[in-house]
Amino acid sequence: MSQTSSIQAAGSPGWLGHFSPDGGPRYLQIAGFIERALSDGRLQPGDRLPPQRRLAALLGVDLTTVTRAYDEAKRRHLLEGHGARGTYAAAPKVELAPMLDLGMNIPPPPAGVDFDDMLKQGLSQVLMRTDSDLLMSYQLGGGSPADRAAGAIWLAPMLGKVDPEHIVACPGAQCALAAMILALTRPGDVILAEPAVYPGLRAAAGQLDRQVVAVDVDAHGMRPDALEQACRKHQRQQRTCLIYLNPTLQNPTTHTMPEPRRREIAQTAIRCGAAIIEDDPYWLLAGGADTGGVHADAGTAGAAPWRGVAQHTPPAPLAQLAPRHVYYISTLSKCLAPGLRTAFIVVPDAQVRERFVLALRALVLMPSPLAGALVTQWIHDGAAQRLLAGVREEAQARQRLAAQILAGLRPPADAGAHDGIHLWLPLPDYWDSAELARAAHAEGLTLIASDAFDSGAQPPNAIRISLGSIRERARLAGALRKLAHLLGRRPSLPRAIPV
Repeated sequence: MSQTSSIQAAGSPGWLGHFSPDGGPRYLQIAGFIERALSDGRLQPGDRLPPQRRLAALLGVDLTTVTRAYDEAKRRHLLEGHGARGTYAAAPKVELAPMLDLGMNIPPPPAGVDFDDMLKQGLSQVLMRTDSDLLMSYQLGGGSPADRAAGAIWLAPMLGKVDPEHIVACPGAQCALAAMILALTRPGDVILAEPAVYPGLRAAAGQLDRQVVAVDVDAHGMRPDALEQACRKHQRQQRTCLIYLNPTLQNPTTHTMPEPRRREIAQTAIRCGAAIIEDDPYWLLAGGADTGGVHADAGTAGAAPWRGVAQHTPPAPLAQLAPRHVYYISTLSKCLAPGLRTAFIVVPDAQVRERFVLALRALVLMPSPLAGALVTQWIHDGAAQRLLAGVREEAQARQRLAAQILAGLRPPADAGAHDGIHLWLPLPDYWDSAELARAAHAEGLTLIASDAFDSGAQPPNAIRISLGSIRERARLAGALRKLAHLLGRRPSLPRAIPV
């Protein structure tokens, strides 16, 4: 492609896209235009971009905005500057470690948000308002009153108004899950879960000498009749039954349990006298129409940071349907950033809350005061909600990208757009999930096979694909194309290599 035609292609309105009023700073939106053009092939490595003044005129922005956009794109390894010769689309960055990770289930970088700047500002506010000695000292587990008040704000869209005294701030959902198992069960007791389940549950149960038992599912999720049968069976054996559910964008299957089934499950648990742990990390990423406000039951001034933020309408959590029987966990690690190491758990019963906090202290003693103070600051000033909106926008864009690249490889029911940060891909008969994971590894891709999620039943022949672990969208597109090519051919028999 000649320099002239490259400039014309780069300067066309179709390539540049259109600014969104809610898309964040314009320089980040321009960097996003470049990244999307590279991921879908409208820009090719080596194509020359317009001079900064010309692009500023095309977009109707000042020169500083375009300069910041090009600098951001260079930081993301999307562009290369060649002095007087101009600025060019960069070739994909060659990694010394060639693996492309489609296995680590983390949120993608937020669209339209300068995360570095947000982090600097947030920490600056924390250090201005908090005694540094307190941030570096031991503190009681469970969170300060300010942390619990922030938790009430964070939980308002899901649960409405929550008493901050019922909230415990934890350093992540995994330790909260382990502490709740310790608080509610004894060694040898049973945890009832769906056949494909979050691996962290299996890890915690195994270390604590509890047994995870699979309960049959149908198209709507865990079957109430099978749940009641399992509860009665194990209760006759003098075992406590604890129910574990991840009902919204379930990990790994991405299934969302409809509200009628949630009500049936809640009623079954009440009838059997069984407690439910509702692990709900993805509710705020789940689909539905925007309402522009907080949950209808969130009548509290503390929910103010949610006003004007996109609000979504997945089914109500089970904690709303049976609040005295459900212990609700909401982590920020899966919808904002793992490094924040913060989860909020609602424990209405005072005695259970005391046992839970004691178990939590035995496991981790306390959350990091600095990370906790940052989360509290961000929730109170609305930064966490802006970050969430950026993650959601980027996750949806990646779901659309995956649907386009994997078209024809996913079942018809999964052909439309999805929410969340991962997808569940059933495999053709000629591929076994473990065999595919090995073949993918040999070609530089990390995948998670279905046996990693097995809770005791025969695991489905599928893989989980995580869409947030590769930071650059163009590299994600390359990884998905490589996977599509691998899925499109049958496994090859190993051949001897002459030496």
